[in-house]
Parts: sequence; structure tokens; C-alpha cells
Amino acid sequence: MSDVTGRVSAVIVDYHAGEALGTCIDSLHENGVRDVVVVENGVAGSTPDALEHRSVTLVVPRLNLGYGRGVNRGVAATQALEFLLVSNPDVVVHDGAVASMVHFMDQHPQVGIVGPSILRPDGSVYPSQRVFPNFWLAGLHALLSPLWPSNPATKKYRSAHADGSVDWVSGACFLIRRSVFEQVGGFDERYFMFAEDMALCWQVRASGSSVAALSDADVTHIEGLSRRRESRAMLIAHHQSAMRFEWQTATGLRRVLLPLATLVLGFRLLVVLILRPSW
Repeated sequence: MSDVTGRVSAVIVDYHAGEALGTCIDSLHENGVRDVVVVENGVAGSTPDALEHRSVTLVVPRLNLGYGRGVNRGVAATQALEFLLVSNPDVVVHDGAVASMVHFMDQHPQVGIVGPSILRPDGSVYPSQRVFPNFWLAGLHALLSPLWPSNPATKKYRSAHADGSVDWVSGACFLIRRSVFEQVGGFDERYFMFAEDMALCWQVRASGSSVAALSDADVTHIEGLSRRRESRAMLIAHHQSAMRFEWQTATGLRRVLLPLATLVLGFRLLVVLILRPSW
């Protein structure tokens, strides 16, 4: 198994994750990641309690930069030249997971990003390996998932291709070559939150590298700790980012149909807000 010491820097963007952040940092240290950078996106002073007695670098922008922009600022403070591990603060990295991802990257030089298998706290697998949806798949997923979460379109979108390959992996936790991250300019800062991981993978693939998922590297994601504070705003941001990605990547007939896609996403947002009035 590959040694990760000195080869991997980790960046965590914190937004009021509390004790979960400390657990995340501890799991990274236990995996041999010594250079850990935490970006405080929440209220000034909200992060340091979780960092007590822990060796980390704290970046304090004094405002909520959003996820991708926060990662970019954190990367600027890292030291490792080979790999960057990007993680949500409510993730626990299982023993050996980082070494497994580094070993995989060593064996597959054409891969720019690799994502681990993401588990929920109950042990079930979160669908972190996905495909870029075509117009019809995206539309059916958008319309059906609020009322029928297990519909066939959503299942196809949240899965690998038939040959096992993936188009993009969840930004909750992934390993990327630093050279690739810098080549594509890091995260697209026009995305405040959501879909920035999909956009990054799109750019990585466009640059000539591939995206992969690794089944024998596990992390557990509590999911949603940070967004619960601003859940309604995050729901709106989710739909805005999905529309931004569509406008950014659509070509040909798909681009002609963009006004229709905008209406579909707007209708979906309205439905979800009605179904979840407390958001």
C-alpha cells in the first residue's frame, strides 16, 4: 500500500459542523495525513473549539465563501505537491482509505480524481458515483425525484455506467492530483454550493484526465450537518447551481432547449418548497 506521508494535503471547509469537524480531522491524521487545512466559512470564531489540541492550519476569510471558493482558498495554504484530499467536515475517513486512493492513483496515472465509497451512518451506500445526465435523463430526474425518489431516471443518474466507469464523484470526499487541480484552475467559483463537484469533474475530463471511483476505500458521511442551518437557502442554491451547469455545458439541440430546462428546474424548486414548507 502506498505511503501517504508528505504526499497528501487535506482541505476541509467548515460551516458550523461542531464536534464532527474534530472527528474528521482525527480520522485524517490516523490515515497519515499530517497537513490539514480548515477553512472557516461560518461565523467568525465558530471553528477554533473543534481544533483545540489538533495540528491544523486555519484559514479565516471572515465571510461564507461557498464550498468551491473555500476549497480554493484552503488549497493555497497546503504543502503537499502530489495530492489534495477535499472533504466535508462531517466525514469520517476509514482506516486505510487514503492510502488505498493514493495507491490507486499511483497505478492509474491517467486518473485525475478518485472518489471513495461513501457510506451513511447506518452503513448504507450513498450514491456518490454518477453520470452526466442527458437532457431527457436530467428532466425526468428533476421532475420525478421529489415525489418518487427511487424512479428509474434517478437511479440511472446516481450510478456508474454499465462498464463501471463514472463521469463524476461527490465533492463530499475525493482525492485529486494537485497538478490537475491547478491545470483546471480549481473549483469554478461561480458555483456557491452544489454542482461545483460535477463542474470540476467536467473540467478534469475536458483536460484529458479521467474520473474514477474506488470501492475498497470507505468514508462515512453524516450528511447535511452544515446545510441544516440554512436549509431553505441551500435548496435554492442547489437548483441555481444545477441550472448554471446546464447553461455552462449544453451544446447543440440541448442548448436550444435551455429555456425549457430552466422552466423544469423552476417548477421542481416550487414543488420541493411546497412539499417541505419548513425548509
